[in-house]
Amino acid sequence: MRTDSSPGTLPAREHLPAGDAGTPVLDVVIPVYNEEKDLQPCVLRLHEHLRRTFPYAFRITIADNASTDSTPLVAARLEAEIAEVATFRLEQKGRGRALRTVWSAAEAPILAYMDVDLSTDLNALLPLVAPLISGHSDLAIGSRLARSSRVVRGPKREFISRAYNLILRGSLQARFSDAQCGFKAIRRDVAQVLLPLVEDTGWFFDTEMLVIAERAGLRIHEVPVDWVDDPDSTVHIVKTATEDLKGVWRVGRALATGSLPLDRITRPFGDDPRDRDIQDVPKGLARQLVGFSVVGGLSTLFYLLLYSGFRQFGGSQTANALALLVSAVANTAANRRLTFGVRGRGGAVRHQAQGLVVFGIGLALTSGSLAALNTATSNPAHSTELAVLIAANLAATVLRFLLFRAWVFPDRAEGETPTVVASHNPSSPTYATAPYPQYRPQPHGQRTYQSPLPQRPVVYPAAHQHHETTPIRAGEVADRSWEDATLHLQPVRPTETDPRDPR
Repeated sequence: MRTDSSPGTLPAREHLPAGDAGTPVLDVVIPVYNEEKDLQPCVLRLHEHLRRTFPYAFRITIADNASTDSTPLVAARLEAEIAEVATFRLEQKGRGRALRTVWSAAEAPILAYMDVDLSTDLNALLPLVAPLISGHSDLAIGSRLARSSRVVRGPKREFISRAYNLILRGSLQARFSDAQCGFKAIRRDVAQVLLPLVEDTGWFFDTEMLVIAERAGLRIHEVPVDWVDDPDSTVHIVKTATEDLKGVWRVGRALATGSLPLDRITRPFGDDPRDRDIQDVPKGLARQLVGFSVVGGLSTLFYLLLYSGFRQFGGSQTANALALLVSAVANTAANRRLTFGVRGRGGAVRHQAQGLVVFGIGLALTSGSLAALNTATSNPAHSTELAVLIAANLAATVLRFLLFRAWVFPDRAEGETPTVVASHNPSSPTYATAPYPQYRPQPHGQRTYQSPLPQRPVVYPAAHQHHETTPIRAGEVADRSWEDATLHLQPVRPTETDPRDPR
């Protein structure tokens, strides 16, 4: 599936309506495990700060994941004493599991979380959520590695943090600066379609969520923070680092094989491209040229190495044909995934067959060049052969790009790319592609999730009405308490409130 042409399932970002002041706009989750000592000071300090500085209604949710001390009692007492505090109890450990479960059931349009030690200065909270409220960004993270951040921590943690982020940049091409800072926020409509793709239930949850969001083209806003290390932190560094590296490998493999349905969380361009047509802008041409150039350069080196190896055991024509055949298959596969953004196995055989036709043209050019060289010189030097082949390959490369773009991987028409709708089955979590979002009534007593953002109705072509669904495997969704977690994004008026909300 092509990410540059799919409209995705998310609407264009819009500013949250400032309608009913009693409806919580922000829900701050504090995941805790055996934090009987720090929980009450944290909640009281956070509540006082929000009451004094935050201009919208808010809620603080304590996510207790399997604490064995008196943390549940402290949380229950805070819930009884403070109207804006709620508690949520999980019987399994894991910060990622706690966040995904609470965020999946939350009703506030902006969801955030912070660590119970409040290492991050709370003055960064409003700048963190403001870009999400305004509709500018999809996610926001606090960064301890920004130039204007002020951080107090030991050299060991500093080294580990910077080394980890370097690993993310080198292996997953991450562009965000700080994956592990416990200070993040996300829009609820984004969370509803992003969280089902995140498999990790522990500390790698943050990183996996950010990498998937970034690869899908969502906008991540970074806020420099003032941060003071907690010397009493219970995080096991070695164990956490090991699990993180395993997560990096798993996510990197999923991205490389195209098994993540990233198209289902893409955003349209601007406020709403359905209201206006953008003329004279080639779709993805610049990006495709860059990708094709990189792949072409690597393929040329690969080809030359193969040719030099095969030349040791045969003639120049045989070595050229074998090297070009092997490199052509690798080149087509790389361009299919990296340059033209085609994911999954659908059409792979056809693309390779068409790529072999392009290979035949390149073979004719390079073989003809070698034949002309052998005619002109009876015993040409090996360096001369390589020079001629490089020149012939450059000519073949230009023709290959034009054929790839116009014939092998042409841009799909807007109506040909299916939209992906998330669905959950407790026994086998899958994602199904469908031609349009499926809305159906909910059974009595089942929670319905509605987006607070106004959305324009989309008219889908009649040709899509018979499109078959295709299951796509992905990560777990929240916990098994969801009987049917099909995500429904429906418009609501700013003045509407949930009658079940006692506040």
